[in-house]
Amino acid sequence: MTTSTDRRLRTSSVRHARGFWSVAFLFAVTMGFASAPAPLYVFYVDEQGWGSFVITLVFATYGAGVAISLFLAGHLSDRFGRRRVVVPAVLLNVLSALIFLSTHELGWLLLARLLSGLGVGMLTATATAHLAELHRRSRPEASTTRAEAVATAANVGGLGLGPLVAGALAEWAPQPLYTPYAVFASLMVLGLLAVVAAPETVDTDQPGWTYRPQRVRVPADARGAYFAAGMASFVTFAMFGFFTSLVPSFLAEDLDIRSHAVAGAVGFSIFGAAALFQVLAGGWPRRRLYVAGLLALAAGLLLVIGALLSATFWVLVVGALVTGAGGGMSFKAAIATVISVAPADSRGEALAGLFLMAYLGITVPVVLLGILLQYVATDPAMLAFGALLLVLLGIAARGVAGARRTA
Repeated sequence: MTTSTDRRLRTSSVRHARGFWSVAFLFAVTMGFASAPAPLYVFYVDEQGWGSFVITLVFATYGAGVAISLFLAGHLSDRFGRRRVVVPAVLLNVLSALIFLSTHELGWLLLARLLSGLGVGMLTATATAHLAELHRRSRPEASTTRAEAVATAANVGGLGLGPLVAGALAEWAPQPLYTPYAVFASLMVLGLLAVVAAPETVDTDQPGWTYRPQRVRVPADARGAYFAAGMASFVTFAMFGFFTSLVPSFLAEDLDIRSHAVAGAVGFSIFGAAALFQVLAGGWPRRRLYVAGLLALAAGLLLVIGALLSATFWVLVVGALVTGAGGGMSFKAAIATVISVAPADSRGEALAGLFLMAYLGITVPVVLLGILLQYVATDPAMLAFGALLLVLLGIAARGVAGARRTA
């Protein structure tokens, strides 16, 4: 009897472990597709005559889709199950890829980015919660550090791989506006086939449940910590958004660097550094992650603004690496904070709230910068952008300190 029970436990553990890595792969490639257009915008500029404001508009449409989805659907996996939300979320991104493969007209591309954003908004909190639960069931005695690291690396690392892979394919593979989308669409379909076999981790038998838009439920004494996590994520993703929207055009127009592989590598550098430092700092306590992360974010922001004002490529790269390191540590601390303070039955909901704040960060400041660039010169616009983010970093630091005092 004991042997039979042990065998069932081992089988269950193996299934949950396989499901864990299947979800991580699908999460990473879907986020990769979401950021893949970054080094390709230069092609659309040359072909369609887009300006920086149109690029900002296309990017903002994606961010708006993410925010809308997080508000309306990011928490639904707490009721309907993780897989039932992951699958349609990724299918929306596959449909987005098919639109990119079919047309270059602005209206259709805006729709494609909106669909991608809607899918990513459904996916981020759901996949993060699913990974945490699969890890807990496959390795019940282990700490949550591994699940947190893999979830944030799949998210942020996937965002980094998108521009890197797309830029390389655009530079050296045929049909640069088709091959990257076809590759990512194929990878997403393969990931979906693997995730279908992943175990469900949510009890979907919840009588009396009624739909409502997103709300955040965390204990009253943890709201300060939750706010600090959200503000740190807002600033981190604002810098991510800047690098995936306007930096490729800056490289081409201001530095005359038109290599799509270089543009993709610069985009990868900020996300790659973020993912790397999430792993390197995996054993750090949350306070240390926050302090180091916020300081690095401030230093990186100053370097990036200085690089843009002086048109210096190597300073931009160093700034991207430092910013990415700080963003990775800050975002890892934010994810760990929310997982630790949110009740188990609303963890997906609480994570959706965090990602909502993050994707408002990836959208609002970049859109404001794009609008500002229509009316003022680049240098004062960048100084205003940098000053805004520095103020927000100060608010995040104050929130972290306040949450620490009340803990």
